[in-house]
Amino acid sequence: MSDSRHLMDSNPRPGSARPPASGRGPGRAQSGPRRGGREVISRPAFEMASQRGRLTILMAVFLVLAVGLASRAMQLQAIEAPTYAASAAARMKYTYDLQPNRGQLTDRNGTVMAQTQPAVLVFVDPRMISRNGVDERVTMTGEQREKAAAAPKAVAKILATRLGGQPEDYRKAVTATDAKGNLSRYSVVRHHVDSYIFDLIKRDMKKGGWYGVFSSNDPIRTYPSGQVASNVVGFVNAEGKGAAGFEYAHNKQLAGVPGKESYEASTWGRIPLGSNTLVPAVDGTSYTLTIDAQLQFMAQQALDTALKNAKAKSGEVVMMDVTNGEVLAMASMPTFDSNKPGKAKENQTRNRVIQDAYEPGSVQKVLTMAALIDRGTITPDSHVVVPPALSSGGGKITDAEPHGTEYLTARGVLVHSSNIGAALVARKMDKSTMVSYLKAFGLGAPTGIGLPGEASGQIPKPNMPDYTRDQIAFGQGLSVTALQEAAAVAGVVNGGVYHSPTILRSAVDGHGEPVEIPEATTRRVISQQASEQVRDIMENVVSTAKDRPIPDYRMGGKTGTAQRIDPACRCYRGYISSFVAVAPIEKPRILTYVAINQPSNGHTGAVVAKPAARQLMSVALPRYGVQPSTDKARKEPLEYQP
Repeated sequence: MSDSRHLMDSNPRPGSARPPASGRGPGRAQSGPRRGGREVISRPAFEMASQRGRLTILMAVFLVLAVGLASRAMQLQAIEAPTYAASAAARMKYTYDLQPNRGQLTDRNGTVMAQTQPAVLVFVDPRMISRNGVDERVTMTGEQREKAAAAPKAVAKILATRLGGQPEDYRKAVTATDAKGNLSRYSVVRHHVDSYIFDLIKRDMKKGGWYGVFSSNDPIRTYPSGQVASNVVGFVNAEGKGAAGFEYAHNKQLAGVPGKESYEASTWGRIPLGSNTLVPAVDGTSYTLTIDAQLQFMAQQALDTALKNAKAKSGEVVMMDVTNGEVLAMASMPTFDSNKPGKAKENQTRNRVIQDAYEPGSVQKVLTMAALIDRGTITPDSHVVVPPALSSGGGKITDAEPHGTEYLTARGVLVHSSNIGAALVARKMDKSTMVSYLKAFGLGAPTGIGLPGEASGQIPKPNMPDYTRDQIAFGQGLSVTALQEAAAVAGVVNGGVYHSPTILRSAVDGHGEPVEIPEATTRRVISQQASEQVRDIMENVVSTAKDRPIPDYRMGGKTGTAQRIDPACRCYRGYISSFVAVAPIEKPRILTYVAINQPSNGHTGAVVAKPAARQLMSVALPRYGVQPSTDKARKEPLEYQP
């Protein structure tokens, strides 16, 4: 029985002894009922003890909680405060690149050939869009959460309306994440957007009460001249980087150096006293080319006409100032519009003048004669007995037109374009000396003009077979580019001084300060006297034909008709027809070289290429203020009597 029941039992059972009425024993104070020899505690005393225990436990719990909270507060305020502050600042910090203006390209007369026009880069802040502009430190209301949930879809719809496409095309941009899987603060939507279009996007965003679309400077590259010199100028790709031609070769200098801006902002714009860092962009270098856009246009027209008349597949034209190596025109057909590179085919974007190597044919005879005359081996009047055929390497060399034995001067060999005569005089020079002259003329190595994809061509080594030397004499057995051949002939007629071809006239940096450009390489390749004698021979090529001279100027020239090597069968198939013209021959200034590839309506250089060269020379000479010749064209002996 419990103590409580014992305390409640106030009436003794029958037969039991009643305790003393006073409840006290002799000499002791009564402490309470006892059971089995133990003292029984009263109910009020027990409850008081229990309350004190619970209070002690509760106070201990409160003490532990207080210590924990104090520790956490110390951790947040003293230890982790910088981390949280940095995180908060990062959420309010915006950083983006500042794009420089790409350098401009102009022709020698200031005509713009490549320029930039104002445009913007459209980008979004996916994290801001996800909250529709509500600051991350603010707890959104139900209405705000509902609108924020609709924001990505609404923003994507606005972008599609103004930029084209479907809203789904922009969902990836407006919901982009960073490397950690968190919503990004910066996602590119579109490059080169017209500023007016972005103004419409901003209007739509404001009207709908949406946030998170921004812009930065991102100018558009345009080519006012379109197809004019497009194979030289090139174009930029969608990222604004040079992808062909001069734009590619000089991309780093043209592009400039991007800047960067960082600032703190809230939903309502920049924080006035917030952190703001600005590193300005540096605009790219602008170049003035040696190209004459007007002359280039005429060269492309003349070449296009020549290709149509000859029903040819392709062709090229080089026009040079022989006194300094400046390229005035560099035409390659078929061509393309630099504003629409995506519509161009590979064969249209090629700069054939520097990229296509071929056997030059009889134009090479000018260089053969130059080397022999410079060595003193022959003169223009040297006698050459030309048989009907010449044995060489187990085969026979013949001329274009069958003939019996001819008695020609060296001048006559060039005028009649005799392969046999050229091989015979070339045999008077040792092979190592011939190779030295070829190298001096700039063959077998890139000219260094500074355009991409330039071919080296190929010349034989000094230990070449005898028949290879015979072939080189009349333009086979080696390969050249149109630019190499034009520059070589220019060096021969320019008093024997070779200037490496260039298309750079001047340059200024983004601040308008002059920039140093590479200087043309200059070297003497033959003597002044030898140069005069070669010009004498070249003049007779023109003066002895009825339809070759041009009004008012004495002109020199040389035809070329080379068999074309077909890579598919590694055999000769088709022709490359060419013509080089130089005037005024008494003091050369302008050179024009025309090459037509695979003509099917005629095949000789005189028929296929000469008309275009003659037309361009008649335009270029007065354009550059070249005074007409005062003397009549010379006609010297081409044959001799044995």
